[in-house]
Order: sequence, then C-alpha cells, then structure tokens
Amino acid sequence: MLTDLQRQNAARILHRAEHGRTPVEPLTETFPRIDTEDAYEIQLVNIRHRLAAGAEVRGHKVGLSSPVMQRMMGVDEPDYGHLLDDMELSPARPVPVTRYCSPRVEVEVGFVLGDDLPGADCTPADVLAATERVVPAIELIDSRIRDWRISIADTIADNASSAGYVIGEGRDPRGLDLTAIGARLTGGGELLAEGRSDAVLGDPARSVAWLARTVARFGVPLKRGHLVLPGSCTRAVDVAAGATFTAEFTELGSVSLSFSRGDSRK
Repeated sequence: MLTDLQRQNAARILHRAEHGRTPVEPLTETFPRIDTEDAYEIQLVNIRHRLAAGAEVRGHKVGLSSPVMQRMMGVDEPDYGHLLDDMELSPARPVPVTRYCSPRVEVEVGFVLGDDLPGADCTPADVLAATERVVPAIELIDSRIRDWRISIADTIADNASSAGYVIGEGRDPRGLDLTAIGARLTGGGELLAEGRSDAVLGDPARSVAWLARTVARFGVPLKRGHLVLPGSCTRAVDVAAGATFTAEFTELGSVSLSFSRGDSRK
C-alpha cells in the first residue's frame, strides 16, 4: 500500500509520460509496494484532473476480459478504465501516431446504454434490457509504461492502457446472439487478427455486468448514453503511420480508423 503522496507522485509520472510522449519504467519498479487499490486511486487522480479541465466521462472500458490475459497478469478478474469525450476518434480524421507512446488497436463489441444500469446486483439480462444498441468498435490502447512491461497495477493506474475509441452505428441487440459475433481486423488488404465475441468472458454482456457491479462499490453509475467497451475479441495489433484498420463484425457492421504522421493534437 502506498501513501497518498506516493499515489500523487505516481499520477504525475504517468501524466508527464502521456503528455511528453515519453514512456517511463513500470510503476511496480518505482513503487514496489503498489497494489490494485493504489492503482485505481492513481487512475482517478489523473481522471479528476482531466474532468476539472473540462473533459466529460462518456463511458468505461473493461480490460483483461479473456482468461488468457488474466493468467498472464496473474489475476482472476478484469480491470477497468474511463472513456472521456476527448478520447473519441473519428473514422474520417486520421489520428497522428506521434500523439501516443506505443499505440495498438483492438476490436470490440461496444454497448451504448439506453438506460442506467443497476449497480451491485447487475446481471447480463439487465445489460441487454438497458442496451440501446451494440456497435462495432476499435479501441486505441497505449501504454505510458516503457515497452509495455506492465503488471496489473501498472495498467490499472494507466487508465487500463486506454487512449481512444471509435464506434460505428450498430444495431439493437435483441435477436442477436452476442456470444457468436465473428470479428475480423484488416489493414492494407490483409487479415491481421480475428476472433469471436465469446472470447470476452464467454459473453460480452457478462463483462458489462461485471463492470456495473464493480464500479458500484465506488459509487460510480453506468448511465444512459454511456459507451461500454467490454474487452477485445482479438489480439492487439501495433499501429504505424499511414495504416488504415477496419474492424468487421458479423451481423453488426464495420468501423475504420486511420493513422498519420502528424503531430497536432485534437
């Protein structure tokens, strides 16, 4: 467990790394006593600073939602981070790769809520009842930790390694088997990764329900209009300037994201 001063220092280290595009050594090396409670508090320090500067919460993302990733990290449950309005990207506007430290993209089935979700007792059925539409999504992930040498505490503190997102139109989830949506990520005419929605805890709605129950412990609601990214259907793919990625989903549509060399900030 860290002191409040150490948590503040860790938050400043990550903030400077993000804004200077200069990755740092793992927090677990700089602060050997850090645990997951510390990490979530560090994440919140930087989120509160961004909210005070005018950003708005647009939703949340779930990470480590596959058994393989959980085993790699030595944990038995996912983690989560915040999605802010200044993280929203557009298919029509190439994203400068120089805005990030070590960007990658992941393919996800996103949930746009039409109603607030219950908290502590939330179930997958509640998620389906509250979902306005499920959407094709690409999450841009980035690690402010050098070379992605992350532990669970590192990624949680670093907003679950989230950096941006883009979503397509999608559809009403009713009548759609959310466990059997095929996902393909292509770029430059090549298939880069593929998977299926049941890679996310067996059912992505289960991941959203886990998130609602978990954040409720901190007094955080998942509200109408929020986007939830429940976890990736595929492996992450490294980003390079000039690349265009397209995520295609069976029965759900597609969404694309392009990258440029420019260094202007949105």
